[in-house]
Amino acid sequence: MQKVKIISGWSNPGGGTVAHIALTNLLNESGFDCTFYGPHDWHMDKCKGGKIQDANLGVHDYVISHFIHVKKGINVKKHFLYCHEKQLFPLKQMDLSQYDCIVFVSNKQKDWHSVNYPSVIIPPPVDKFDWTEPQQNFAGVVGSIDKNKQTHKSIQRALADGYEKVLLFGDVTDMPYFNAHVAPLVESGKAVLMGHEDSREALYGQVKEVYHSSLSETYGLVEAECRLSGIPFNGESNGQEVVDRKEILERWKKVLQ
Repeated sequence: MQKVKIISGWSNPGGGTVAHIALTNLLNESGFDCTFYGPHDWHMDKCKGGKIQDANLGVHDYVISHFIHVKKGINVKKHFLYCHEKQLFPLKQMDLSQYDCIVFVSNKQKDWHSVNYPSVIIPPPVDKFDWTEPQQNFAGVVGSIDKNKQTHKSIQRALADGYEKVLLFGDVTDMPYFNAHVAPLVESGKAVLMGHEDSREALYGQVKEVYHSSLSETYGLVEAECRLSGIPFNGESNGQEVVDRKEILERWKKVLQ
């Protein structure tokens, strides 16, 4: 049985963490022995998880690293860089020689990095779920509240379209931006901080339409979830692939073999 270790520098709520959890579960369901290691605890009860200091990399391990600079020269079977970022993890500034392959999540992201190195495109697993349009006239914004997501623009567009309130699902990760642009809308009662919601059914089940105004996306996870489940999505499309789990598994099998 192939032993796969996913190691990330971030395992609190976020699109990358959700993707790693889904990939860990998918590989374990398909005959691999996969563990997701991270510095935080949020992922621990959602998949076969561990803390990053307990990874204990060995010569028979297939390592998938994300958002972390793993010490060069580790003696493992194969080492893949799983890149979910653009500016936050610029590959042109890195020595890539320790990696067997780079795994990007979309063609647009790969083109942005523009590095001449062996690579493949494997989107993250995205779940389809049953969605019933709610009676309440609420819109939703899903994702971290920060300058890049332009949360305030999504709120303003939703209110201009006639929605009574806008529910904000995600953590505040940029306090200066929040205080300047989002807090006044929350204080007015037109926007409501909902925090992070693990259940996608519970989240999307509260809104009639999802608004998105991000300046830059590597893979539009929210857009993909909406497209698969028939939820109205109001935002510029990232144009990414939305493929089923079977295809995602086959692409990972080719990389790992």
